[in-house]
Amino acid sequence: MTRPDPYAGFRFLVEIDGVASAGFTEVSGLSAGIEPVDYREGSDRGAARKLPGLRKFDDVTLKRGFTANRDLWDWFKSGLDGAVQRRTVRIILLDEDRTPVGRWILREAWISRWEGPHLATGGSDVAMETIVLVHEGLDFE
Repeated sequence: MTRPDPYAGFRFLVEIDGVASAGFTEVSGLSAGIEPVDYREGSDRGAARKLPGLRKFDDVTLKRGFTANRDLWDWFKSGLDGAVQRRTVRIILLDEDRTPVGRWILREAWISRWEGPHLATGGSDVAMETIVLVHEGLDFE
C-alpha cells in the first residue's frame, strides 16, 4: 500500500470573485471555531454542560510583492470611502502537477486592513503589501 505524501504548502492560488490574483506569497489565518457556552439548569448539580455558541471565523492575511497593480488598494479604498465591497475569495491548494486538490472559500470577504511595504535603504528585500480579510464563512471543498 502506497502512503500518500502531504501536499506542499507553497503551491496555491488565490481567486477573488473568480479571477486569479497575482502572486501571493503567503496566506495565513485559515481557521474557524465554535465558542462554547456554559449552560446549567436548576436541577444540574456541580457541573455545567457545554453547548455550541457563536461560530467564529478568523481573519485571513494575504501577502504579495508590491507591483503597479492597484486592484487590492482600490478594493480597500472603496471601504475607506464608505462603500465596502464584499467578495468571494478562494484559496486553492495545488498538487505537484498544479492540479487543484482543495479549496477554502471565504464568503462575504472584505479588506479590513491594508499594509504597504517596509522601505529601507541598504536592504535587498522585496517590497511587500499585506491585506487582512474579514469574512462571514469558511468552507472547504
